[in-house]
Amino acid sequence: MEEKVRVSKLLSELGLCSRREADSYIEQGLVTVAGEVVNELGVRAYRHQKIELQSGARAQQASRITVILNKPVGYISHYDDEQEYQPAASLITPENYFASPLDKGRSPRFHTKGLAPAGRLDIDSTGMLVLTQDGRMAKLLIGENSPIEKEYLVRVEGRLSFEELDRLRHGLSLDGVVLKPAQVSWQNADQLRFVLREGRKRQIRRMCEMVGLKVLGLKRVRMGRISLGPLPAGQWRYVRPEEQF
Repeated sequence: MEEKVRVSKLLSELGLCSRREADSYIEQGLVTVAGEVVNELGVRAYRHQKIELQSGARAQQASRITVILNKPVGYISHYDDEQEYQPAASLITPENYFASPLDKGRSPRFHTKGLAPAGRLDIDSTGMLVLTQDGRMAKLLIGENSPIEKEYLVRVEGRLSFEELDRLRHGLSLDGVVLKPAQVSWQNADQLRFVLREGRKRQIRRMCEMVGLKVLGLKRVRMGRISLGPLPAGQWRYVRPEEQF
């Protein structure tokens, strides 16, 4: 017998919004199940029923902002409850806006409430960090089964045999979990290129340690089909409507 599932979970599974956003829309009466408005948190429905977001919810989604920051060393990705380190989001200010004609006059001023990093870069790493107000975007980039590639340039110290290079590509485990296959190749005499489809804590640094390499510098240069490009360190830009990860 088919069981009912929380509507917030079904909306998330459909890719229409995050669970948190779904709860907000339900409270506002902006969700329908089989054509009927639902407005009670925890409401359930059958998977075969038609679940939709109303125009008010879609308008809220359209107003949400996603930006790319070139994170410098010394900033952490997420907020620090103990306020020991500066979060990368503190750099999203009008003064740090990287103006481009492609932004077609968009203002560097917007309400940053709800702006959160979609992925991590540790304090010693630099490069592309995506911050978004859109739960759909966050799920696409860092969801459990995210298809999005992340590309890194990694400056290393040490020697690497062909066998160890193959182990970096596939064969290593972290925290008891076998890592997904990765693309790893030499860019030059002291720099490796990594392309991953997962992002475990300090994954690349730990992978390199396991084959005897010391990481001297790590920079993320691409996520999906969007590259960091000429964005200067410490500055940010909008993800434009025509860009797709």
